[in-house]
Amino acid sequence: MTHVAEMTTVDTVLGALTIVASKTALVGVYLPDHAPAPNLARCRRVDHSPVLDTARRELLADLAGSRSAFTVPLALEGTTTQRAVWRALLDIPRGETRTYGALAAQLGRPRAARAIGHAGARNPLSIVVPCDRVVGVGGALRGFAGGLERKAALLSLDRAAASSRSRVPCTPCQP
Repeated sequence: MTHVAEMTTVDTVLGALTIVASKTALVGVYLPDHAPAPNLARCRRVDHSPVLDTARRELLADLAGSRSAFTVPLALEGTTTQRAVWRALLDIPRGETRTYGALAAQLGRPRAARAIGHAGARNPLSIVVPCDRVVGVGGALRGFAGGLERKAALLSLDRAAASSRSRVPCTPCQP
């Protein structure tokens, strides 16, 4: 069998995440019981690689509330619509949410909220591409590949991290 990607797992507050990378970019971040389940048959399990090590470090920092941005290179592989949705998800600030309808309108497809939801459901880069920040009308939690409990946990972590950053005291300016 030819291996096209490398994978490892990292224990987190959300459970063991499976992270998958090519030699140059992060390809997948999968939560326990991820649905749909990823096909990892062509992945080789490794302990370390430059991309996986960076992703592991950044995911742990993110879940601890101490990361402001991911720097690991990403491989967003999907349809044109999926890639557009995933790029829009990257623009949702930490601690904020968007409705499926608002995201559809932002993408110039105001009647495509359901299609936006389907694209989000196929996001292979959970947490890094924050599809958990998309909610139903009135903030209702809707589908998430790792389950609604994990979606709620991620949103709570995001709010706490955003809140703690906004309360950091400013250092007075020096003349």
